[in-house]
Amino acid sequence: MNATGNPALVLNADFRPLSYYPLSLCSWQDAVKAVFLERVSVIENYDTEVHSPTISFRLPSVVALKDYIMPKRKPAFTRFNVFLRDNFTCQYCLQKYSANELTFDHLIPRCLKGRTTWENVVSACTTCNLKKGRRILQNTDMRLSRKPIRPDAIHLQNNGRNFPPNYLHESWRDYLYWDTELEN
Repeated sequence: MNATGNPALVLNADFRPLSYYPLSLCSWQDAVKAVFLERVSVIENYDTEVHSPTISFRLPSVVALKDYIMPKRKPAFTRFNVFLRDNFTCQYCLQKYSANELTFDHLIPRCLKGRTTWENVVSACTTCNLKKGRRILQNTDMRLSRKPIRPDAIHLQNNGRNFPPNYLHESWRDYLYWDTELEN
């Protein structure tokens, strides 16, 4: 059996994914353990079976927590969450990039006492970040696509829906809400 295959989609007790980006998944081993510890209910199964000396059963493909986990109201200020808030888009040239191609840009540069806060940091590509340099936006010919805000968890979850993962199992279809058709 492939130890990295057959991940289980993890739903909260209200049958919504714990997160969309990254998609809330756990390994088949963790899913089996959670089932036996009665922490989750199995909603859907793979066709793949696992066997022990005394029991065999199909691997869970979708599990739901038995106890509801309240989403955090205030997401942590992290580089990844800034990029997710901005939809992995440079806020100056409006081009989409991967996380490792983006940088932080301080609207009021740190050298001018600008703080590293949700309201002062935006996602920028390297080219735009270098072009702006250590200047305030008003002293450049650049324009900001939208004013940065402190997102809430729902805002980040909704943005996360814009980035379906590469792997989506058919049994997850009814529990995910992307506009694009889900494919194997």
